[in-house]
Amino acid sequence: MNGPGKMALYVALVIAAFLIPLVPVLQPYLIQFAFLWVMILFAMTWDVLGGQMGYNSFGNIVFFGVGMYATAVVQRDLYFTVEEYANVAGGDQAVLTPVEYLTGLGLGMGSGALLAVVIAAVLGSGILGLRGHYFAICTLGLGIAAGELASGWDYIGAGSGLVTPLLPDALGERGPFFYYLFLVLAVIAFAVLKRLYAGQFGLAINAIRDDEDKADALGLHATRYKTVAWCVSGFFLALTGGAFGNLVIFIDPTDVAFAGPTFGVWMVLMAILGGKGTLWGPVIGATVFHITQEIFWTYLFGWQRVALGLMIVVVVVFFPLGIVGWLRERWPQRFGEVVDEGARRVQVSLDGER
Repeated sequence: MNGPGKMALYVALVIAAFLIPLVPVLQPYLIQFAFLWVMILFAMTWDVLGGQMGYNSFGNIVFFGVGMYATAVVQRDLYFTVEEYANVAGGDQAVLTPVEYLTGLGLGMGSGALLAVVIAAVLGSGILGLRGHYFAICTLGLGIAAGELASGWDYIGAGSGLVTPLLPDALGERGPFFYYLFLVLAVIAFAVLKRLYAGQFGLAINAIRDDEDKADALGLHATRYKTVAWCVSGFFLALTGGAFGNLVIFIDPTDVAFAGPTFGVWMVLMAILGGKGTLWGPVIGATVFHITQEIFWTYLFGWQRVALGLMIVVVVVFFPLGIVGWLRERWPQRFGEVVDEGARRVQVSLDGER
């Protein structure tokens, strides 16, 4: 498909997504659609490191939780003291005016994203020196440590959790509001990542994935690119977390904010299912995973986790290249090259760096 054709397809998909809340039969499911956009953001942000750069991180959930707590704390501290908020939230929850709610949400999400970038930059300079399973295990420990730290910090609710303000009635129902909020975040993230992957940044992180030693030997500043990639991932994950905390209303430190066994694993699985290292793979994988999960939870109640575990095994064993990779292997003329393009992209990246 040529350039104008692709642009027309993108515009059509975005318009269709914005029209979904206007379809009467779909309106009762807008919360589920909002969760779908969250899943897509999970998969796309994980794929920056895990797919495009070849660094399998199990700690990206840290940025999601940081953004969630930062947003909730800003919303609380702008208008209440900790004691006042605890008393209000213990009754009917905190109710803000529309201006107060939007101001707190916007400032909170921005603060969370900035904090996540700082954390990614500081940690990345050291942790990203590790490779392979050493890096994966280290990031897994980060997620666990963050959950335990949040569980013991009274300022953010400790193990009792933290309640976020209710959406004011003047802003409409939760379903449409958060559907559009997550849709906008997903569209922006997709556009930014598409632009980054198409330029020198994309070539550089692909070179790191394909042969980091060769990239280093030929002068590519690998640590710099790896750190920037983690910052980009953390930025969008923190924005997602800030909005997600308001969607679910209650933030639990280990089951919601730093939910490594669920969200942390799902973001990896969704990228693999769709085809990691591709632009559309995480989107497709997240969509298929979310729909399948909803079916399991509806029709296999009591056995849904068993079915989900079997699905993970099937994905890893039978779809190692993911849906997009499988399509590219069989119909390369229609769907392009396979996921790993190999030495050609390495050499192009290194030539550009020099």
